Amino acid sequence: MQKKTSPAPAKRAPRKRPLVTVTEEDRNRRADLVRVSARLFREKGFEGTTVRDIAGAVGMRSGSPFYHFKTKQDILAAVMEEGLVAGLNDTERIVGSDLPPREKFRALVRSHLETVLAEGHDFIPVLLYEWRSLSPDLQARIITLKDKYDARWQQVLADLKQAGLIKSDSKVVRLLMFGAVNYTAQWYKRGKGLSIDQLADQAVEFFLGEAAD
Repeated sequence: MQKKTSPAPAKRAPRKRPLVTVTEEDRNRRADLVRVSARLFREKGFEGTTVRDIAGAVGMRSGSPFYHFKTKQDILAAVMEEGLVAGLNDTERIVGSDLPPREKFRALVRSHLETVLAEGHDFIPVLLYEWRSLSPDLQARIITLKDKYDARWQQVLADLKQAGLIKSDSKVVRLLMFGAVNYTAQWYKRGKGLSIDQLADQAVEFFLGEAAD
């Protein structure tokens, strides 16, 4: 007689992990962390700022930021991304507008100055001065965004050259312009001297000359 074989036990379906939901409170806490980290990184430097400093500034326990970010470097990358994404959104809106080339350039300069100099906008200055604190893989992430930002500017500068408003190589003009405008973070004082609008007007006149009547 053949022995009866018992049927193989049914395989259990793999247990599904519960979906992780991101609440509005989580998003707000993350935004607070990024904003406060930007200020602290600008004031004290990346190396001089501890996670405990960041947590304390937003009323968290010292380990709580790691619920939102794996490492302090990830916080730094998020700070830089915040500034670049905001700048890129404004830049794409301006580039897509019907403004003539000179006015479009002026709007871009004004937007960039706002990103660098406005109160609470510490993101781009941190990018400029703490770039080397990022690991190569995080640098690559930031470069992807920065390349998009530069490409939009390059498009407008190429239009200026075609319109005869600049005679030099448009890429060189872009690099010189960014160098000059970004350096304003070192000397500009809000509420003293020129407003951001006046500074934008002078920057445009410096690079393009006076507007034709």
